[in-house]
Amino acid sequence: MSNTPSLPLGIARVIDAVNFRFGQACSWLTLFMVLGTALVVILRYGMNLGATALQEAVLYAHALVFMGASAWALQRNAHVRVDIFYQQFSGRRQALVEVLGTLFLLLPVCLFLGWASWDYVANSWSTREGSSESGGLKFVYLQKSIILVLVVSLTLQGISNLIKAIYLLCGVLPEQEVKHG
Repeated sequence: MSNTPSLPLGIARVIDAVNFRFGQACSWLTLFMVLGTALVVILRYGMNLGATALQEAVLYAHALVFMGASAWALQRNAHVRVDIFYQQFSGRRQALVEVLGTLFLLLPVCLFLGWASWDYVANSWSTREGSSESGGLKFVYLQKSIILVLVVSLTLQGISNLIKAIYLLCGVLPEQEVKHG
């Protein structure tokens, strides 16, 4: 086999590694969310103190957990899939579904979401938008940028999955059994 076919697989492996590490890092934010929320409740109801910045930091973490780790979930097949038929398909047929779903659903939705949110995020950056709450964080523009993180990471993971599915269809990669949950 020449080096040319291995280049796309190498790119797919790099994308997978980056999304894996980023997804794992985002998943650790759930611990911060639990502890931060508990602290906000204790401060508010136990000491009658507000913690707006901490509350907003928990919201930022929430956004990162769900939008930042979505590509990792896609990579691991941990996303919601209506697979009444899919789970019964052979590996090659599953790869065909993956190719068609990526080309006609995932990538167009990602591109539309990126296009539709670009001005929203850019406007926030242009004003360095901050919290409207007293004592809130001054980084709302960073929180809004998480939308573009979602778009980029999902698009890249879609490309990685597409490469691997095409290689499976061409017989370069072996068929794998589907692993759920």
